[in-house]
Amino acid sequence: MSDIKSPSRYTITAALPYTNGPIHIGHLAGVYVPADIYARYLRLTGKDVAFVCGSDEHGVAISMKAKKEGVTPKDIIDKYHAIIKQSFLDFGITFDNYSRTSAPIHHETASEFFINLYEKGDFIEETTAQLYDEEAQQFLADRFVIGTCPKCGNEEAYGDQCENCGSSLNATDLINPKSTITGTIPTTKETKHWFLPLDRYEEFLTDWILKGHKDDWKPNVYGQCKSWIDGGLEPRAVTRDLDWGIPVPVEGGEGKVLYVWFDAPIGYISSTKEWAAREGKDWEPYWKDENTKLVHFIGKDNIVFHCIIFPSMLKAEGSYILPDNVPANEFLNLEGNKLSTSKNWAVWLHEYLIDFPELQDSLRYTLTANAPESKDNDFTWKDFQARNNNELVAILGNFINRVVVLTNKYYDGKVPAAGNFSDVDTETLDQLRKFPDTISSSIERYRFREAGQELMNLARLGNKYLADAEPWKVIKVDEERVKTIMNVALQIAAGLAVLSEPFLPFTSAKLKNILNINLSAVEGLNWESVSATKALLSADHQINQAELLFRKIEDSEIQAQLDKLEATKKANANENKKLMPQKDTITFDDFSKLDMRVGTIIEAEKMAKAKKLLVLKVDTGLDVRTIVSGIAESFTPEEIVGKKVTVLINLAPRALRGVDSEGMILMTENADGKLVFVNPDEDGVGNGEGIN
Repeated sequence: MSDIKSPSRYTITAALPYTNGPIHIGHLAGVYVPADIYARYLRLTGKDVAFVCGSDEHGVAISMKAKKEGVTPKDIIDKYHAIIKQSFLDFGITFDNYSRTSAPIHHETASEFFINLYEKGDFIEETTAQLYDEEAQQFLADRFVIGTCPKCGNEEAYGDQCENCGSSLNATDLINPKSTITGTIPTTKETKHWFLPLDRYEEFLTDWILKGHKDDWKPNVYGQCKSWIDGGLEPRAVTRDLDWGIPVPVEGGEGKVLYVWFDAPIGYISSTKEWAAREGKDWEPYWKDENTKLVHFIGKDNIVFHCIIFPSMLKAEGSYILPDNVPANEFLNLEGNKLSTSKNWAVWLHEYLIDFPELQDSLRYTLTANAPESKDNDFTWKDFQARNNNELVAILGNFINRVVVLTNKYYDGKVPAAGNFSDVDTETLDQLRKFPDTISSSIERYRFREAGQELMNLARLGNKYLADAEPWKVIKVDEERVKTIMNVALQIAAGLAVLSEPFLPFTSAKLKNILNINLSAVEGLNWESVSATKALLSADHQINQAELLFRKIEDSEIQAQLDKLEATKKANANENKKLMPQKDTITFDDFSKLDMRVGTIIEAEKMAKAKKLLVLKVDTGLDVRTIVSGIAESFTPEEIVGKKVTVLINLAPRALRGVDSEGMILMTENADGKLVFVNPDEDGVGNGEGIN
């Protein structure tokens, strides 16, 4: 368990996104939304927070993207860094600093870190045989090689990791490796590299993780760490033979760069340095003071790097603190299929912000409510619509709208003074004051789904209170009672304005404006105020007119997104479709023997006890003949009667289930695997006409 009972400060890191593509909802649900909720919450509770991130701009993925697009790696990183940074800003992710690993301060920090370990003798220097592409004349690091995973048999495992079973690999571990650059089978060639001897840190990792964090780390994180440690750790190369990255800063390192998973986590440190320099702060306490709580937000595919490799690096260096927690999430799928950048199977953040302007919180809420905290979860557009319309609009938005409209209607927008509280009033206010602690408990245990639902439960409390109290009826008989009812309802609304900020920041800002909180004497409201303050809004406080916090999302908007995904699916099918290989070459004389004619199907029926076969009567112009065709799974008999087709008529008859088939219909397949007639559709083409 953590021994930091009351941290002096918090350093929060979010996984550095690769700049080989934009941000999608899987990244948001797995890393950035929970990290932002946590950071916003801590700030609201008055904590000293450094929330850092930045673009990961080195590594093979960038080089591969550049080669594919015929541009330089710098072109790639500049393009996607700008898209990613702006998307985060527009979505309300409140990084204190968003840096990039191509920045001079990062090159300097990573190089110094390497040199420090090098000079202390913490590396093993070895010459080993590595995979080499003779045609491309380069070593095949990580994702430049693909092959069969030795652990699970996945035939498309990369040289650094199998995305099917999650195993971390070396390129030389792969069975039947193949270069992704040229497609050739690689040879091996000797090269020198520096290795971090992870086996030296097994005892430290066992004590720190397996004994020290057995009760407070998430089971998926702890379990993966235990599997790694129990399996025995081996030295890990921290350099690569590449021309893109941070040059190895010691003698003999020419033509080599730091391994991206050595340099990228150091990006958290360099980003903190960049922030501290800008703000006039000292960066070191945020990384070197034992009273600082360090938390890494990552996806499950990065657990080994943040829990095994990076902590071993920090331990080797000696002056850094270790992460207090690494609350890694599982994966988010999209409409039942795995998210894929390369296949464009994703909801891209920058596109969402265009398609759904001002609905950032609708996506934040859905991703939080459906976060893959303990298992892989699925995002569907229908669920997104339902969460927005049935929860945000119908529960939270409805409650606020009724409170504000009634306050303006009855009291010209001034908070009425409460009279005598009934037992229900007192109980409701007591419940309101408990919500900050309830939500805090969930957030501090990294249960953001649970925390978000507790926030919605507060809105439900407000709705139930108003529905039971019925001020719109009571106003006719007891005006004083209604003042108390509306005062209580307004306190709940103010509580929601404060407590919603980590989850729904744009909504919180809008609600604070409606309640005139930011422009009043209660401007200083914070998390603790909701529990400790008797009245969040004092009598006679002036609120503003009502405005809708949320709007309904229409079926047509959802259908447009589903259509976009369907188009992607078809495009992928076309791209991935394996064409029939060319058959043996024939002579013109062979071809001239084929007699292909235009015909019309005049009758069609299913063949008894045959799932795939239809028995057709085809008018070939010369005669009407029977042809048995295996097209029953693609067409009904009714829909093909009258259809013109291309027929090979001089094929020797063949008996199929007792029926002589006297020819063959020419067919092909579309991207969905559905049979399609090779058709003579032009007008004026008559039956029996030859095809040359």
